Amino acid sequence: MAALALPGRRRTRSGNQRREARAAYGFIGIWIIGFLVFTLGPMIASLVLSFTDYNAISSPKNVGWDNYRQLVSDPKVAKALANTLIYAVMYVPAAMAVALGLAMVLNRVGRASGFFRTIFYLPVMTPPVAAGALFLLLLNGNQGLLNRTLHLVGINGPNWTTDTAWVKPGLAITMLWGVGGMVVIYLAALRQVPKELYEAASLDGAGAWMRFRRITLPMISGALFFTLIVQTIYALQMFDQAYTMFFGGQQNTTYSNDAALFYVIYLFQQAFGFLHMGYASALAWLLFIVIMIVTAIQVRVSRRFVYYEGERD
Repeated sequence: MAALALPGRRRTRSGNQRREARAAYGFIGIWIIGFLVFTLGPMIASLVLSFTDYNAISSPKNVGWDNYRQLVSDPKVAKALANTLIYAVMYVPAAMAVALGLAMVLNRVGRASGFFRTIFYLPVMTPPVAAGALFLLLLNGNQGLLNRTLHLVGINGPNWTTDTAWVKPGLAITMLWGVGGMVVIYLAALRQVPKELYEAASLDGAGAWMRFRRITLPMISGALFFTLIVQTIYALQMFDQAYTMFFGGQQNTTYSNDAALFYVIYLFQQAFGFLHMGYASALAWLLFIVIMIVTAIQVRVSRRFVYYEGERD
């Protein structure tokens, strides 16, 4: 009887596997369709347009490599790319340091950490345009709250929004408003570090700095590397807050606009201000290549510093 029942069980198991496979393909298919329509399709279209002269009104005209040759000779491209890279170098390390410091404080709070974790994460939900308008008022050189606070302690604050030397540092400071996401990531990583390691290090006479350097940083290096990649890509695509503060309805004078001319802002101007869609597409692909190169360098360098639990030499 058992032998006669085996074929029926096999058929039932095979039927269940087919249904599970169809369900899996259905869920995966939704993502594949979305990827093809909203990501890969536009990427291919922009690559094709980058070799054309297209103004979104008339038909595209093939111009070969002219758009890419123009990238090399356009001084605004070099200026915007330099502004973006300088801002990224300022913002990314500062954001990671602030987020890690806040996460370490929350790790010691105890039961109240949930409340403070929510408080720190709330700014992430603030629309960047609203945050840009708010910080444009706070960073006002004459009447801004930041400079007024600095004046109370005898410091004359700079003109954050008009002095070309302080535009990018001011933007980097304002973007620290949204480090709550990294705080949550770092806090989760810190709570995964075995307490036994700290106890053993303390018994060996290691101080707080030595424990942080030799235990905390290596054990959370995976989270640090992840946020380094994500925040670098985010910084290289800086747009909304800078555009709101310096290129919105109340534009500042041109000397501050040049200091705040980030790469994506220039791309946006070419695409939707001058309708140079072909040239804007070439700009987009140059940014894609820059991001890929920077990410590849970070991945290569990280092999020496990033530790993953379970790895063996």
